[in-house]
Amino acid sequence: MAKKTRPLDQTTLRDLALSYAARFATTGAKLEGYLARKVRERGVAEDDGRAVELDVTGLVTRLIELGYVDDDAYARAKTRDLTGRGYGARRVEQALWAAGVEETVREDNAPGEYRCREAAVLLATKRRFGPFARPAHADDDDEEGDPEQRRKLREKQVAAMLRAGHQYDHVRFILDASSLRDIEQWLEEAREDGEPDGF
Repeated sequence: MAKKTRPLDQTTLRDLALSYAARFATTGAKLEGYLARKVRERGVAEDDGRAVELDVTGLVTRLIELGYVDDDAYARAKTRDLTGRGYGARRVEQALWAAGVEETVREDNAPGEYRCREAAVLLATKRRFGPFARPAHADDDDEEGDPEQRRKLREKQVAAMLRAGHQYDHVRFILDASSLRDIEQWLEEAREDGEPDGF
């Protein structure tokens, strides 16, 4: 038999908010959405037959003021996580937007050129795209292959990298690179032009 949950009052709502913020990296918008859902699911406690007024927005604002919820820290960590898994700037932007991060915070935490290039190379390496797919000692005939097959393979690789949020010019450079050395130099150029962290 399912455990019956008590309707929420301001104290139990605060306890839920603190528990959620302690367990999960979150944003103000995500926390507010979570609390609103809990209020819908559990209802509101009554005091002398009248429903208690719950201040969800005020509670979230207070937790932000206290530093329990920090959209900027969330955006920094999410950007680092996604680029570290090979996702590009567009996917980072989409994830932060979906989490309710404000536009200025999203812009401040957008990955820079070096980080974008590094993430694209990481994805190509993991998926064995472009020069990362070529065997070290392939015969010329094997490397050439069927032109139609090569075209289809390239289209699939381009589509996969674009879905992962990478810029087309980055995708094209990696897939057209004749050697891994070309890619290393391309990365080094971006490192020299800006902050290595890309933020």
